[in-house]
Amino acid sequence: MTDTVKIGLVGYGFGGRYFHAPLIASAPGVQLAGIVTRSPDRQAEVAAEHPGIPTFDSLAELAESGIQAVTISTPALTHIPLVMEAIGLGLAVVCDKPFALDAAAARVAVQAAEAAGVQLTVYQNRRWDADLLTVRRLLGSGELGEIVRFESRFERYQPVGGPPGSGGGLLRDFGSHLFDQALYLFGPVASVYAEMDVDHEIDTRFFAALRHESGVVSHLGGNWVEGAPGPRFRVTGTTGTYILDKTMEIQEHLLIAGRSPATEGGSWGIEPKQDWGSIARGDARTPVPTERGRWDTYYPAFAAAVRGDRRVPVDPWDAVAALTVMDAARLSAQTQRVVPLG
Repeated sequence: MTDTVKIGLVGYGFGGRYFHAPLIASAPGVQLAGIVTRSPDRQAEVAAEHPGIPTFDSLAELAESGIQAVTISTPALTHIPLVMEAIGLGLAVVCDKPFALDAAAARVAVQAAEAAGVQLTVYQNRRWDADLLTVRRLLGSGELGEIVRFESRFERYQPVGGPPGSGGGLLRDFGSHLFDQALYLFGPVASVYAEMDVDHEIDTRFFAALRHESGVVSHLGGNWVEGAPGPRFRVTGTTGTYILDKTMEIQEHLLIAGRSPATEGGSWGIEPKQDWGSIARGDARTPVPTERGRWDTYYPAFAAAVRGDRRVPVDPWDAVAALTVMDAARLSAQTQRVVPLG
C-alpha cells in the first residue's frame, strides 16, 4: 500500500506545536489531517502555522473526520485515558513520552492495543538523535573496545518556573528518554540505585545507576537547575572513551526555531563540526564526525506500519520496560537502597 496516511494530533502545546506537527506535516506519505485543541489562542496558532488544517474539540470529533491514526501530545496524566479512547475508536496511536505515569498503566494500554489489533507506539524520537546514532556507530565498530560505563545527562539551567508538573516530574520527563536510550543500547537492567531532589512534590533532579545484565553500568542524570551542565555523553570502553560536551541536539534547536525537514531539505539534522564529540585516550583526542539526526524518519516509518508494511518504529513494550526501571528508581530514591529487577 502507498496510500497517504491521515494522522490527527491531540494537543497543540509545546510538544504538539514544535515536536510533532512540523514533522507530521513534512513527512512523505503522511497528511496532518486535524488538530484537537479547544484553546482559542492555540486555534489561532494552528491557523497561522498550518493554514487549512481543521481544529476539533475532541478526539471523537477528530476520528469522525476520517483519520487513520492519531498522535497524543497532552499532559502526562491524560496520556493513558486518551490512548485507551483512541484504541476504542480503532485508531493507530503514537503516544508522547512519558507514555504513562507508571509501568502498570502502560502495560494495561499495550495489552488493550494488542487485544484490539491496533498499532500502538511511543514517541521515543531520541533514538534518532544525531549523538545517539553516533554512539551506536561507535559501539558497532568496536572503536571503544568493550563498554564498561555509559554516562548520559539532560541538564538545564532554568531556575525560573521549574519543571512543569504536567510532565509528571523530571524523572518521567527527562528520564523517559535517558532510560529508553540506555536500555536500547545495553539491554535489560538487573538492578538500579537512584537519588532524587523533590520540590513541592515535583522531582527537579535525579541520578540513577543502572547495572545492566550485560555488565555495563549506566549513570543517568537529569537536572533542571544545573549551573554547570556536564557532558551529554561519556561512553567508557576498554580502549577509549567517547565524550560529547554539547547539551542540546540540533534537531531540537531547529524545530523550536520554526524550521523543519521541509525547510531544511538535505541539511536537516547535520551537526556543525565544532559540535562534534571526540574519542579520548589520555591526552590524545580524536574528533568523531556526528551522524545526521533522523527524527524525520519517525513518521514515515509509523505510516508504513499503519499500512501494514513494517512494525511500528518503537515497540510499546520497550516503554513498559523503561517505566519498570523508572518505577524501581523512584523506589530506590525513597528507600535509599539498591532495587533488584528481573
